[in-house]
Amino acid sequence: MSDVAFQRCISPPCGESYGIYESLLSCKKCGHLLDVVYDWERLQPPTDWSYFEQKWSRRNDPLCFSGVWRFRDLLPFAPPEKIVTIGEGQTLLQKADEVAKYVNLNAGGLLLQYEGMNPSGSFKDNGMSAAFTHAQMIGAKRAACASTGNTSASLALYCAITRQMRAVIFIGSGKISYGKLSQALEYGALTVQIAGDFDDAMQRVQEVSRQLGIYLVNSVNPFRLEGQKTIMYRVLEALRWEVPDWIVVPGGNLGNSSSFGKAFAELKELGLIERIPRIAIINASGANTLWELFEQRGLRWNSGQPDKGIVDAYHAELDALQRRASTIASAIEINRPVNLYKCLRALELTDGVVREVSDQEMMDAKAQVGAGGYGCEPASAASVAGAKLLRNEGVIGAGDRVVCILTGHQLKDPDATVAYHTTDQDKFNQVLGSRGVKRAAFANRAVTVSNDLEEIIKAIQLYS
Repeated sequence: MSDVAFQRCISPPCGESYGIYESLLSCKKCGHLLDVVYDWERLQPPTDWSYFEQKWSRRNDPLCFSGVWRFRDLLPFAPPEKIVTIGEGQTLLQKADEVAKYVNLNAGGLLLQYEGMNPSGSFKDNGMSAAFTHAQMIGAKRAACASTGNTSASLALYCAITRQMRAVIFIGSGKISYGKLSQALEYGALTVQIAGDFDDAMQRVQEVSRQLGIYLVNSVNPFRLEGQKTIMYRVLEALRWEVPDWIVVPGGNLGNSSSFGKAFAELKELGLIERIPRIAIINASGANTLWELFEQRGLRWNSGQPDKGIVDAYHAELDALQRRASTIASAIEINRPVNLYKCLRALELTDGVVREVSDQEMMDAKAQVGAGGYGCEPASAASVAGAKLLRNEGVIGAGDRVVCILTGHQLKDPDATVAYHTTDQDKFNQVLGSRGVKRAAFANRAVTVSNDLEEIIKAIQLYS
């Protein structure tokens, strides 16, 4: 595969290339991020979606069963015998008319891509399968990540199931939910908690990985993003290959938005789609670096020549003010997203927009999603809250078809859910009030009654 797939610097003025069997975090020449690139002319990939539909009849084949690897012709960097899969990508695109009413979209216009159905409970398994595959290709013995929770759970799971690598996980102090931390611990990962937040952990894990030769699986790894492209393939598959008007996605480290942009660029190049949807990336207001840089300070990809001075100046401000990311949406509690420049490229390609939403807006949107039976973690609900905001602004039309990505399962952060719906004001204040959430407009609170049959019956008749 090495002669038709390679790594290339994303900066057009540089464009340095590297072999597929090298493990790199950035371009050796200029320091920019890398893409996995394919010689499509020599590969001659399928030009009709019916090719992928045929994979469903071979679901006893693990590579056809996987929601990542049944599209392996669109990420052809690995020999089939080297691919690592645990059945990731068995996800749903669900029409959500009640949530559409909340967002103020027409019936049938809002769809939820529920990535919480993955084996570890989040979208990270799509990318982890691809990164783990590359790690196996190059003979890695240990794999590491910095994590707010979902990446660590996914890495630990793949290591535990395959028994081929040891997972080393860096987390910040107090910056991970127990629902996610419990997975990493249960799956046997070596967990290193440092004094600091995710951005600190991300810096340290890169340094440690370079020094000790440990394979890094964070989304700075270009092979991780190859797996995450398949989320968009499954969305198109569920829509019978019709392109929606909008993809709305939470913005944390910006791996998803970056991979989605790459997916659509390649599909357009291959003639598998005729148009590209617009992407909306939604920050939490307490971790809004992309919104600040893109919408407020005018940072753009600029055909591969972004103004890095804008980024440096903003980072200097963060340091001077000692401003840390702070949001109930722990999965996107990130101030220095590693995929910023790839994300800017995706925004340029898709005529995209960036918005920020408050923790209050996320928790209310989360309650609406949950009421429809698709519970998600707080960060996931940023997509629905963002769609509502964009609809109110008139950016999204009432008749548009909008896909919101739900990145993680509700049980990733049960404390936030219970606090929102609780009758215990102290619990609410402790978990949510400290984050600026003032009310639970859509709370489904438990009804307290005495241990008396008649009183119980009265309560049921009154409230049901």
